Amino acid sequence: MKTQLIGLSCALVVLTISSVVEAQSKKIDRSALPPAVEMTVAAQTQGATVKGFSTEVEYDKRIYEVAMTVNGHARSVEIDEHGVVLETEDEVPMSALPPAVKAALTKAAGNDTIEKVETLSKKGRLVAYKATVKTGTKRSEIQVGPDGQKLGHPE
Repeated sequence: MKTQLIGLSCALVVLTISSVVEAQSKKIDRSALPPAVEMTVAAQTQGATVKGFSTEVEYDKRIYEVAMTVNGHARSVEIDEHGVVLETEDEVPMSALPPAVKAALTKAAGNDTIEKVETLSKKGRLVAYKATVKTGTKRSEIQVGPDGQKLGHPE
C-alpha cells in the first residue's frame, strides 16, 4: 500500500511539473505562426512596430502572443490557433484613466509606485484595468474593474 501511495505521489508531482513547464512562454519567429494566426497578426499590427512573438499552452490550448508598440504605447494581443483574438492589453497613461479607476488603483497601491497601467480586454470587451506596482525591488499586479470597483476574481 505504501509503495502504491509513493508511486501515485511521484506521478502527481511529474504531472504537476509538466503542467507548469507547459504553461511557460516560448519565443518564436513570425514564420512559425499558423496561417490563421498570421492573418490575424497582419490585421492587428497595421501601423504598429512589432516587438516579437511567443507561444504557450494554456488549459491544453495553444495560444500565440504578439507584442508591439502602437503610438508609443505597448500593446499585446493573444490569439488562439484558429486566429481568434482572445485578449488584448493596451498600456494607458494614468492621465487617460477614468477618475474612478485612477482613484481605485492609487488607493490599492498605497505608498507603492505604480509603474504601468494597462487595459485588459477579452473578446473585444474591456474587463479590467491592471497596474504593475513596485514595492522596493519587488513588482506585483493590482486590478480593478472598468468602473473602478474591486473585481470578484483576477482577469
